[in-house]
Amino acid sequence: MERNSDIAFTTRKASPIFIAGPCVIESEQVLSMVAEEITAINAQLGIDIIFKSSFDKANRTSVASYRGPGLERGLQMLADIKSRYGLRILTDIHETWQAQPASEVADVLQIPAFLCRQTDLLAAAARTGRTVNIKKAQFLSGRDMRYPVEKALDAGASEVWLTERGNCFGYNNLVVDFRNIPDMLEIVPRVVMDCTHSVQRPGAGGGHTSGDRRFVPQMALAAQAFGATGFFFETHPDPDHALSDGPNMLPLDQLGKVIKSLLQMPVAEQ
Repeated sequence: MERNSDIAFTTRKASPIFIAGPCVIESEQVLSMVAEEITAINAQLGIDIIFKSSFDKANRTSVASYRGPGLERGLQMLADIKSRYGLRILTDIHETWQAQPASEVADVLQIPAFLCRQTDLLAAAARTGRTVNIKKAQFLSGRDMRYPVEKALDAGASEVWLTERGNCFGYNNLVVDFRNIPDMLEIVPRVVMDCTHSVQRPGAGGGHTSGDRRFVPQMALAAQAFGATGFFFETHPDPDHALSDGPNMLPLDQLGKVIKSLLQMPVAEQ
């Protein structure tokens, strides 16, 4: 893809990728439990799930909400997971100064949905040389995402992914327009469906985000029918007691079953 205002967009096919992990780093124990299950699924299904967790959740609903261990400790914990289990790592950044240290551990740097138009943040992530995964804002269409992609490519990004995670539907609710997936596939070849954040009910839990995890498998299958080339699942061994986004996280013991169902379904032609 050319890095100028006349970027040539493509719809070439890509093998599906999977991203999974707890929303935020809670403890070494939770990280290890999830990493062990992901490693087992990888071995069983012959895939390469990317491990995801956040060292800081800077956009929590309430000031009293748990944010994570912070940059230094969080990156060390992710580095330990990478070393012990041989998993690739994805984590999100919220500030430009976080890009370089995060890139020393993470294989993929993620730009949160609310920040996807922040030019300096996109450029800082791009300059690290890591893959940049840009989550589509809840207030943008799929076609609008060509402009964040242009910013990242202009700053030197070698690979850019886009992630669908729903759009605002009145207050405290999201709806997914699956047409955004083929629209974004005209911009980049890798479009990921965030199957768990898309079932959120933002701020609907009285100072925290609520959600409805029972629809996660269906979100994944619908996205696959629309041509998604990646699938993102936040997962936890005990979502009801998770410290962030528990209501919309997939129980860890269901992760393998959901991924297997996706691998058994035919892939949509683009």
